[in-house]
Amino acid sequence: MTKDLIKTLIAEYQQYVTGVRLIPRQVEFMDGQNYVFVGLRHAGKSYLMYQRIAELLSQGHQQDKVLYFNFEDDRIDSLDITDLELIKTCYEEMYDHRPLFFLDEVQLVNGWEKFARRLADQKYQVYITGSNAKMLSSEIATTLGGRYMVQEVFPYSFSEYMKAHDIDLTQKNAEFKHRKQIVRMADEYFRKGGLPETALMPNSRQWLSSLFSKIFFGDLVARHGIRNDFALKVLIRKLAESVKQPLSYSRMASIVSSTGKKLSTDAAIDYIHYMEESWLLLPFENYVGKLQDKEMNRKYYFIDNGLLALFLLDPATSLLENIVAVNLRRKYGYECYFFNTPKVEVDFYIPEESTAIQVAYSIADQDTRKRETAALLALSDYQDVQHLQIITKDEEETFEEKGKVISVIPLWKWLVKMW
Repeated sequence: MTKDLIKTLIAEYQQYVTGVRLIPRQVEFMDGQNYVFVGLRHAGKSYLMYQRIAELLSQGHQQDKVLYFNFEDDRIDSLDITDLELIKTCYEEMYDHRPLFFLDEVQLVNGWEKFARRLADQKYQVYITGSNAKMLSSEIATTLGGRYMVQEVFPYSFSEYMKAHDIDLTQKNAEFKHRKQIVRMADEYFRKGGLPETALMPNSRQWLSSLFSKIFFGDLVARHGIRNDFALKVLIRKLAESVKQPLSYSRMASIVSSTGKKLSTDAAIDYIHYMEESWLLLPFENYVGKLQDKEMNRKYYFIDNGLLALFLLDPATSLLENIVAVNLRRKYGYECYFFNTPKVEVDFYIPEESTAIQVAYSIADQDTRKRETAALLALSDYQDVQHLQIITKDEEETFEEKGKVISVIPLWKWLVKMW
């Protein structure tokens, strides 16, 4: 990569990133801190970087202090750490400022970790994005020696989704003023998911299918050298069909093998790990499981409802539980569980909020109503749970059973309260 090309790109990027239309994400940055943004492809990591650039410019920083570089640009290829040093040198030849570094998809550069650590040690302000296994949040702290804060980037929350449609749920009386639009958009969000680029698409299925292909062949098959890609595809489909059920690795291997394509338990463990690394799956543990059981028998949800819907013929009930799982993970991190014993099965349990949640598309059927209510009451016998909730697609009521108040909340209203 020549100096002339680098300087052209630096100047071009400065113009581009300061002119992007932004939907502000619900993230607060600490001044003087370095960040690494991690998450699924197209979840909005780059746009969060643009948002931070806009914030810094509003604080008085000059545009030419921004050193943004996109390492997925088709005009550059096969870079290593010497090229990173050259980018820094080129900027210093162009300007007298100490730059603010914004390195987009930098994991594509061999040796990026050393460069990132050195910048932090030299007290530069640095922001990094990445999508693959090397940027997994559980490992990145070690990779970067504790010099960066990790910011997980999820698809849009419902509040952010509404902002993309010019409705601000934080405004006073927003729920009252925009109720019809909120109910309609909640149904759209439920079915399409929250990836930013799909928010304004009338039909996003083709785009989502293309995105899944990139994840499947790029982030999974090619990156990890998977030869048994048919078994991997079957496993993903079976996970989609089983989002509401705990699955063990041996059970997954057995299900895939029953289709005629043998998959060992060890391979199933690897494949699940790869899917978590690519941010396709969100694992949930059993709150009361033994340590080994917590790891070996988990529930798996998809990071986005739009991606999950690609694999389901009748997706409604699975999409409902999945969207609740994604929003709980976004808000509470890994302090959200399911609760499963021989006598108690509850979809979600958040200890720090003393809250238990059952998810049911409808409880109009009396048998369903009794089952969901009984599960919550059974948990309240084991744990001090103050808030018992049943999230439905459209139904709403509050009732009392055996001295316990149970709130039935329609999805749209629950999503509004989650912002």
